[in-house]
Amino acid sequence: MARDREAMQILRHYEDVPAGLRGGVAVLGNFDGVHLGHQAVFARTRDIARDAGAPLVAVTFEPHPRSFFRPQDPPFRLTPFRNKAHHIEALGVDLLLVLHFDETMHRMSAEAFVREVLVGGLDARHVVVGYDFVFGHNRTGDTAFLAAMGTQCGFGVTVVEPVRSERNGIYSSTLIRDHLRAGRPAEAAALLGRPFEFEGRVGHGNAMGRDLGYPTANLSFGEYLRPAYGIYAVRVGIERPDQLTWHDGVASFGIRPTIGEDEEPVLEAYIFDFSDDLYGLHLRFQLIDYIRPELKFDGLDALTAQIEDDCRVARRILAAAQ
Repeated sequence: MARDREAMQILRHYEDVPAGLRGGVAVLGNFDGVHLGHQAVFARTRDIARDAGAPLVAVTFEPHPRSFFRPQDPPFRLTPFRNKAHHIEALGVDLLLVLHFDETMHRMSAEAFVREVLVGGLDARHVVVGYDFVFGHNRTGDTAFLAAMGTQCGFGVTVVEPVRSERNGIYSSTLIRDHLRAGRPAEAAALLGRPFEFEGRVGHGNAMGRDLGYPTANLSFGEYLRPAYGIYAVRVGIERPDQLTWHDGVASFGIRPTIGEDEEPVLEAYIFDFSDDLYGLHLRFQLIDYIRPELKFDGLDALTAQIEDDCRVARRILAAAQ
């Protein structure tokens, strides 16, 4: 029986799936970015679940396996867990099963994953994966293996072929990262199907922006990929209980060379026509367009004049993007 649309449930243990969410249609993947290629896989899963009158279940892994195998790598995530969950919920998912990727999960064989997680935990009636999905210890499970196990264990398998962009070829998280590192957020947005977004809680800064007449909300990028240093036109979502409101603004991301280089890059966002206290609130930022690279100015007067110009440019960009 089809379920009424409810808020997505999130579980971290496949042994804990409630009876009402077992027997569903499961889509498997890391889904970093939840880009248009991923969305095509989710759309196919949603169609199968609707036709079967079954729950739609997404199965993903945290931390990202790349972080487990290469912990020394610089931050690379397009969508750390909280942000990824936001985008997955918007795709109509009933249950997000988040499997902890640790040594135990790494050493689980492909057959054990099917029997313990997909059959024992989810009792999946159908499984959907992208064309390049691999799983299990030493990546021994591929789409052909999954299909064979489905025949043996009694669940259907659908493999979604690659989805292509006319301009950029196959949708790819790697290509999106390349665009962001090169200061091309609009090109990244074309592959994501929405602007690149990150989120975090507002912390205390050095109040320099307020002294200059441009009070800013300051955030660290954390696990997120570092985009190109510079100035961006942004939209800022302010989360309050049961409310999310979006505002236009301009943001600087980098090491602030004019006032003394920071060891870690920081984002400072000035929200237009807004004066409320944001400290401690959770914000979501969308990078709409890149305005200019980060520069070092000869004093605060020159910096203030440039901020005024950046605000004018950002307002123009955001008005055109409405």
